Amino acid sequence: MREDVEALDISDVTANWVNAEVLSRQIDERIKALADLSDTPLFFGRLDYLHAPGAEQAEGAEGERFYIGRRHVHDGEGDPMVIDWRAPVSQPFYRASKKDPMDVALRRRFGYTGGDLTAYEDEHLSDPQEAARTSRLLQQEIERPRVGPMRDIVATIQPEQDEIVRSGLGGTVCVQGGPGTGKTAVGLHRVAYLLYAHRERLARTGTLVIGPNKSFLHYIEQVLPALGELTVRQATVDDLVAHVEVRGTDEAPAAVVKGDARLAEVLRRAVYSHVRMPTEPVVVVRGSRRWRVPAYELEDIVRELLDRNIRYGAAREALPQRIAHAVLVQMERSGEAPDDRVQDAVARTSAVKAAVKEIWPPVDPAKLVLRLLTDADFLAAHADGILDEDEQRTILWAKPVRSVKSARWSAADAVLIDETADIVERTHSLGHVVLDEAQDLSPMQYRAVGRRCTTGSATVLGDLAQGTTPWATRSWGEALAHLGKADGVIEELTAGFRVPTDVIAYASRLLPHIAPGLAPVASVRENPGFFDLRPVAGAADVVAACAELLRREGSVGLIAADARVAALASALTSAGLSYLDPGEETTAETRLTLVPASLAKGLEYDYVVLDEPRAVVEGEPDERTGLRRLYVALTRAVSGLIVAYAAALPGQLV
Repeated sequence: MREDVEALDISDVTANWVNAEVLSRQIDERIKALADLSDTPLFFGRLDYLHAPGAEQAEGAEGERFYIGRRHVHDGEGDPMVIDWRAPVSQPFYRASKKDPMDVALRRRFGYTGGDLTAYEDEHLSDPQEAARTSRLLQQEIERPRVGPMRDIVATIQPEQDEIVRSGLGGTVCVQGGPGTGKTAVGLHRVAYLLYAHRERLARTGTLVIGPNKSFLHYIEQVLPALGELTVRQATVDDLVAHVEVRGTDEAPAAVVKGDARLAEVLRRAVYSHVRMPTEPVVVVRGSRRWRVPAYELEDIVRELLDRNIRYGAAREALPQRIAHAVLVQMERSGEAPDDRVQDAVARTSAVKAAVKEIWPPVDPAKLVLRLLTDADFLAAHADGILDEDEQRTILWAKPVRSVKSARWSAADAVLIDETADIVERTHSLGHVVLDEAQDLSPMQYRAVGRRCTTGSATVLGDLAQGTTPWATRSWGEALAHLGKADGVIEELTAGFRVPTDVIAYASRLLPHIAPGLAPVASVRENPGFFDLRPVAGAADVVAACAELLRREGSVGLIAADARVAALASALTSAGLSYLDPGEETTAETRLTLVPASLAKGLEYDYVVLDEPRAVVEGEPDERTGLRRLYVALTRAVSGLIVAYAAALPGQLV
């Protein structure tokens, strides 16, 4: 298929060089999408239907066989050999069961090792004599060691996951899922499905995956290309709102206030405070005649624009045309017959421009936010009745700043600037946005994401128990409201595929203290996993634990409180153990990653050494946040966990 595309000759099929360039780029993208992937088979399953799908299910009618794979594959004649996993005919591979065989006689799963076909397993779903059983190949695939970046799960998607993956483009879905329930994979595969089902629409409007940090995005970046999807953009929230360079940080109380949704109204008031009601008429000179628009008529125009509640910038652009139209009405009353060209000319006259500048001056979002944060009187005027005096003092900068460039903006400040920019000019909306690790966003950050999908839909992924910011989400209903998707559907995944039974049971001791009422994850893994609570005397013992786990197959993560990372890095180097930073791809030579606890979220390793749990908790501003950070760190292991501690363990774990 790739060679056919490479052989295409487009020299005589385009009208001009522009079309040729566009077509050439599309062909290049198609070739990339058809690239061979090492160790990735083209098919992983087979369905034998009792009857041909869509045909009359008459007595004696012949069935049909389909091979299911990551993408559609056809032969030299164009006949399908492998059916895309997203096609409707593939759905029973994930949904069919002994109770509901969905007209499937046989479901076959294929097992692979290093890309070679090594096993297969059959289920005769329509045979009442065969009992239902757990698929060994499915279990082996779920428990396969994790080396390198995140991989797709098309061969192991479960029925409850498939329902979310195939939900329609029109609605927003929020997935609450504990560690190892596959929520990130479900979100990415939902993107792949939507691109398959609505390719033309999403090609026009665009899709975006938002992750918590660069390390996480690097970890997941190969999933969609492996499924043939190359057009999805990936970013962090900070990337989306990068109007200014972020060089500063906020204390937690200031960040909480700045992230509060009430700031949106403060900003809106501050922006529209620049509008001044006219006190002087506008006099337009054309030839030998002078046309006068009185102040009261100008005021009516301004109030009408304000009442329409359109963007500040859009109203400012409309104002000169409204003034010009008032002049044209006078011209027509006097017997003239002006047309649109005359109106445009009047709108561009110096008198109209001067009036617009005085009545509706331009607003620079960064300058406005800077004034709010440095001018106590300006902030008080627009936060009256919204923020109390203590809250206002909390977000005011202690020292004056000379300019936007010299200001030490924080990440929360950048979000405020983005909100202001949207008040002035509407933010471009995409067709679909996936928001992962959403529980850590502030209400203002949700609004920033929501602006990117006002005319589209969203997939929101997260776990309330893993919220590790002072402004962490309290409920998904509240989060969806801030996102502008209050009618979104909330789904919950409780079956754990990644974390071993013993590990998730230990970590779940924290749930009553960090997320009361949240259902614990129930591991479906048959392997209970390796779990060891290990007292240590110092860094040398922690390094020894890492060396012990490196003798096993798979990746190893050493997770520690941020303040302890430097000392552990030195100890690893002294012991001759090479290590990677989070997000870097593991290799056969280097399988150990040193992970600050603040960056562990979303990552996974076959084996984890967790250094000093109490230090992880005490590294956060409050106990609940610290315990949530610890919960995240405890649940990164796929096959085994060593908890190394010199200080007493937190009481909630005992």
